Amino acid sequence: MSFSSRWFLLISAVLAFAGCSQGESRVEVGSRLGVLHIGNGAEPQSLDPQVATDVSSGQIMLAIHEGLVTLNPETLEPEPGIADSWNISEDGTTYNFKIRSDGRWSNGDSITVDDVYWSFKRYLTPALGNPWSYMLFPVVNAEQYASGKIDDFSQVGFSIVDENTFQIQLKNPTPYFLQLIAHSSSAIVPRKVVENFGSPTARYSQWTRAGNMVGAGPFVLETWDLSQPIVVKKNPHYWGVDQIELNEIWFHPIENGATEERLFRAGQLHITGSIPTDKIPVYEDSGSPSFQSQPYLGTYYYKINTTRPPFDDVRVRLALAMTIDREAINERVLQRTGSPAYAFVPPGTLGYEPPKTFDYNPEKARELLAEAGYPNGEGFRPFELMYNTSEGHRRIAVAIQQMWNKELNLQVTLANQEWKVFLDTMDNMDFDIARAGWIGDYVDPLTFLDLSTSANGNNNTGFSDPVFDEMIFEYVPAARTEEERLRRFYEAEEYLMKRMPIIPIYTYESKYLMDPSVKGVYPNIRKLLNFRYISLEAS
Repeated sequence: MSFSSRWFLLISAVLAFAGCSQGESRVEVGSRLGVLHIGNGAEPQSLDPQVATDVSSGQIMLAIHEGLVTLNPETLEPEPGIADSWNISEDGTTYNFKIRSDGRWSNGDSITVDDVYWSFKRYLTPALGNPWSYMLFPVVNAEQYASGKIDDFSQVGFSIVDENTFQIQLKNPTPYFLQLIAHSSSAIVPRKVVENFGSPTARYSQWTRAGNMVGAGPFVLETWDLSQPIVVKKNPHYWGVDQIELNEIWFHPIENGATEERLFRAGQLHITGSIPTDKIPVYEDSGSPSFQSQPYLGTYYYKINTTRPPFDDVRVRLALAMTIDREAINERVLQRTGSPAYAFVPPGTLGYEPPKTFDYNPEKARELLAEAGYPNGEGFRPFELMYNTSEGHRRIAVAIQQMWNKELNLQVTLANQEWKVFLDTMDNMDFDIARAGWIGDYVDPLTFLDLSTSANGNNNTGFSDPVFDEMIFEYVPAARTEEERLRRFYEAEEYLMKRMPIIPIYTYESKYLMDPSVKGVYPNIRKLLNFRYISLEAS
């Protein structure tokens, strides 16, 4: 950390202390100084955009990294990022991006078209193991390069036209392609800095640490210490620095929802990530201006390790799905904070309505279990239901544990793990059944359905079905109209749900708390925060 950076933090801390000593809360002091305090869930997994997969990391990366385009937080429409403009060919397959001449890394170096080209090459390099690589598969030969079928990146549909123009060539028209490259995983990264700290394919390189990190976003990483707030400050070299009103953002890693809610009430946080379910009726009834509620493009589900007996039998998986009373969970456990889910894609995603291939039917479930060789649960081995540490996850797991025991006579042990350990467990597929949540990366059914394809880096259920792969990557893209495309998605999801590698439980709704001093946060189904738009109003 530089001397000037240390001095800025010291002055901020002194002013905050002085303010608090006069009876001001952290929120009041922050609103005066332009310092946003936000609850950010678990410790971030990584701040490397081509490595991290969790929401906690993604929120911070939106502040410190930037891609060719960003998204407007109100409309979710693409806006200029590192590229200040672009054009698309009439057939929808060629995109030309003009790299802005005033683009600078946070260390002051110019962002070049070579940086852009190298970043996309790194993104798809097999040795990196980028779990998001599938998002660029609409690009010519991207899938072949990511899977190692070809090793010449010049054959992939990325090219440098001139010193200011970057071109992307798609296999087929992809109407949501700009949404794909607005995702945090498509952030442009600084080649010189990454390579200075070792191999560009090292998954946990020191280039992402405070003092080393160089990014292109509106903020720059200042401090990152375990169990402490992750602090980012305004990037003076950002092309749009004059638009940025916040001076700092403090991302507080708080996994316990009750703790987060208490901190909000005590004036320690401007924004929470969520609200404990038992507190939601209180805030709803009170009419509090801090209470925020909106639809959310996400599904809470259980993933099944389909490589482990007896879960390799689809009849077992279907039986488990049919004995979860989602209505009861939503009413009694979730306090009506979601909607029961019988498919993976949330209803209404781009006008799409998912199929319902099963229902709560314990009697049918018992028949299926008996057909699989486990009448009344006899001979079915005890198994673990795993979740990451959270009171909300625990309560859902307890309810489902009791349902499986009561209706199927199954012996289920609950196991919880801290977030980073949990992620490693998932990556290594060292589990029977585990809780999961998926938030759409863009507004399209594909962002959910391609998660279960064989080559998807986030598919750690062991499920691999060439028929389903073909439906997603060939059958759906060949649709000639949007109506036909949605119908084909319906057929693909119907096929998937009849094989049940995942058990959908409920569709999210976003409920959180936000201090009235926060301006520029807009309700949207992705709960996307664009920190370029956020400001604080001192009381």
